[in-house]
Amino acid sequence: IKGLFLALALILIMGVKDDIREVSWKIHLLFQIFLVGLVFLWGIRIEYITNPISTGIINFSGNGGFLISFLLVLIWILVLMNALNWLDGLDGLSGGTALISSLTIFFLSLKPEVNQPPVAILAIAFAGAVLGFLMFNFYPAKILAGTSGSLFFGFTLAILAILSGTKIATSVLVLFLPLMDFLWVIGERIKEGKSIFKPDRRHLHFKLLELGWSPLKINFFFFSATILLAIVALNTRVLGKSITLLIAAILMLVFLWLIKRKIEKLSFKV
Repeated sequence: IKGLFLALALILIMGVKDDIREVSWKIHLLFQIFLVGLVFLWGIRIEYITNPISTGIINFSGNGGFLISFLLVLIWILVLMNALNWLDGLDGLSGGTALISSLTIFFLSLKPEVNQPPVAILAIAFAGAVLGFLMFNFYPAKILAGTSGSLFFGFTLAILAILSGTKIATSVLVLFLPLMDFLWVIGERIKEGKSIFKPDRRHLHFKLLELGWSPLKINFFFFSATILLAIVALNTRVLGKSITLLIAAILMLVFLWLIKRKIEKLSFKV
């Protein structure tokens, strides 16, 4: 917990600095890697994962396990931090998704087979903080999350997922939309030979705005899908989560492809 709070204090400092005067993506990346190293040395590690096929346990305690654990923590935290940061392009979207995700971890931590009241306390405290902010950030927003807020969302959710017994599959399912959007945008940028760190309007919420969706409708779509996936995550085992993820991934890819084609047709007409 001390490591988490120290990292969050550093995120606040860096985030405010970036909001006042933009910091380069290279410094941001180095800073995020430093944060991962900090919490990893403080004991926040992925020591095992559940096998999605046999439902057994894959331990990282043997030779090379330390390095594998660090790489998993590094990838997990970096992806979640930036996915929530990229989601913060529409009023209330990043905060609302973080609120649903934190409540999911709260209920998960109270389940008899998990039984982690301390993690539940952290999750519900985080949910309360996000809700207090969301009251002023929901469309039309009076205040914005900025870099400090969006990185706070992603980093805290990533740590809570690890602390709750490495419930990565549950978190991936709940945060499926921002994670899929994150991967899709990176794929498009690589395909077109552009930097994956250069901001643009390729994200799903921007595309839906371009198609004429209102901000409230986009929020409703994201929140409804997130709540539905959260319910599935809380009521299925590892195999059920894996099947759900596969089905959701196929549907999402088709949805993103259809949106891309529709935008291309609209651009051609113009």
